[in-house]
Amino acid sequence: MQDLKVSIIQTKLHWENPEANRKMFEKKISLINEPVDLVILPEVFTTGFTMDPADYAEPYKEDTFRWMKQLAAEKNFVLVGSMPTLDNGRFYNRLVWMQPNGNHYKYDKKHLFKFAGETKKYTPGKERVVVEYKGWKFLLLICYDLRFPVWCKNIYSPETGFDYDCIINIANWPAPRSHPWNVLLMARAIENQAYVIGVNRTGKDGNNVEYSGNSAIINPLGINLSDIKANEEKTETINMPREKLDNFREKFKVADDWDKFKLIE
Repeated sequence: MQDLKVSIIQTKLHWENPEANRKMFEKKISLINEPVDLVILPEVFTTGFTMDPADYAEPYKEDTFRWMKQLAAEKNFVLVGSMPTLDNGRFYNRLVWMQPNGNHYKYDKKHLFKFAGETKKYTPGKERVVVEYKGWKFLLLICYDLRFPVWCKNIYSPETGFDYDCIINIANWPAPRSHPWNVLLMARAIENQAYVIGVNRTGKDGNNVEYSGNSAIINPLGINLSDIKANEEKTETINMPREKLDNFREKFKVADDWDKFKLIE
């Protein structure tokens, strides 16, 4: 199976301004000067972590969705990010995985952040979403999901192999809790024998909450492949070797001994 080239964009966001954020990300993406397979944006990249979805949520498949579809087709990559979304009268923190051919998948954030009032404004998702692309399988997560190991847990069987090869977690994870962010990204990679991509924003939002980024691409041994620094605005492209993942899984067969479990609502 092939390696994947992934571009992650760590940046400040314009508070509650979808048009300005789309323009900013389009400019940053235009500066990626090599072919890539995936481009990953932070959580709620159109607005920041707003608790006013009635004012800023977009109906599903409208402006930002169409923008993602056009950009993915023009640049021939998968584009990933989440936005406040209105669907059937409810608000969701919805991640969209947009492929170059227009095929897309959505994941609605399961674990809403009660501490900031997200549970009062948004509806939680119910489905765990794994997407397959170019022979890789990706578990899609949003921010607070990272704290829930059962929701993140990989599954293995000799007949079907691994449930996923890489976690993608996009976030607006505040700076005061950056240490748990760093540790949990590493832990999820090690315990699940998978790559983990964490993309977080920087700067301050409209509620004066500060974000330090600390975006990372962690390999299955828990080693960060990224050189992005805390508080740095940067776009970074990293190659994720598939052979190293497969060889490690074959050599160190901890997955054979994983506990069996089922998710129960």
